Amino acid sequence: MDQNLLFTLALGLVPPWMVDDVTFKVEEKRLDLHVTFPKGSRFSCAACGAECPVHDVQKKTWRHMDFFQHEAYLHARVPRVKCPEHGVHQVPVPWAREGSHFTLLFEALIMTLVRAMPVLTAARLVRETDKRLWRIIDHYVETARARVDMAAVHTVGMDETSSRRGHDYITLFVDLEARQLLFATPGKDASTFTRFATDLEAHGGSAQAITDVSMDLSPPFQKGADAYLPNAQVTFDRFHLMKLVNEAVDAVRRNEALSQPDLKKTRWVWLKNDRNLKAKLQELLQNQNLKTAQAYQYRLTFQDIFTIKNRHQGTTLLKALVGKRQG
Repeated sequence: MDQNLLFTLALGLVPPWMVDDVTFKVEEKRLDLHVTFPKGSRFSCAACGAECPVHDVQKKTWRHMDFFQHEAYLHARVPRVKCPEHGVHQVPVPWAREGSHFTLLFEALIMTLVRAMPVLTAARLVRETDKRLWRIIDHYVETARARVDMAAVHTVGMDETSSRRGHDYITLFVDLEARQLLFATPGKDASTFTRFATDLEAHGGSAQAITDVSMDLSPPFQKGADAYLPNAQVTFDRFHLMKLVNEAVDAVRRNEALSQPDLKKTRWVWLKNDRNLKAKLQELLQNQNLKTAQAYQYRLTFQDIFTIKNRHQGTTLLKALVGKRQG
């Protein structure tokens, strides 16, 4: 089979598009495919669909998926047609989106890779800059988000995370029912709620319709939820509550270790469940005179509350625990 015809079929080109030249440079590890169309070809007007003659052409190049370990590029004379009704405009090519320097197949590869690895790693793998890959990602993310419908969003979970080393934070808002990310924005203060509410409205949702929000105990978050999600009942999430309880247990341990040397260097073991404690620490746990052991028991009871499916029973146990602790 003629190599031009072979690559025409491999690229999925249909008339009038065809490969008319193939250049393979071993030293440069590069494959160049030249796409053209026969003289006299006509193309559809993008506005009305009428078959129009070619007005002129522009030479363009796109990076394609590698041919084995060799970089591959598509070159084409892209026509502009002259429509009697809509004037001169460029014909869209079937292998790439408008304005991109990559073929659709290459972009599909990139979007698959970045789901499984950092963008910089993917860039090194395909021998491109991460900046160029981010342009691809931004395009498809924006396109996908434009189609998002948030009209049914009523329960929201949110938390901050570090976007890089140091203190460069972003705040994430998640639909707890659909289990999908709704919005991400820089920062971790009350203004993140302002931006979320605006984005929610832009996608058919309503801040007034949010009935529940799960978050940590951050004062700025509490302020933002109160101001911008006025009808939402706030639930402080389990992770951050358990973190506070663990810190309280350790505070008791550190204070008591001044008079109980056996408690020194045992900080991390008190974060485990009692069945995972070593024999020596099991003995400490049985010593009811140790305030650390008592605090640890409070921790286990508080942890068990999250396993109770009946809300009334969980509430009763929580109130009993709080009342006992205050007493």
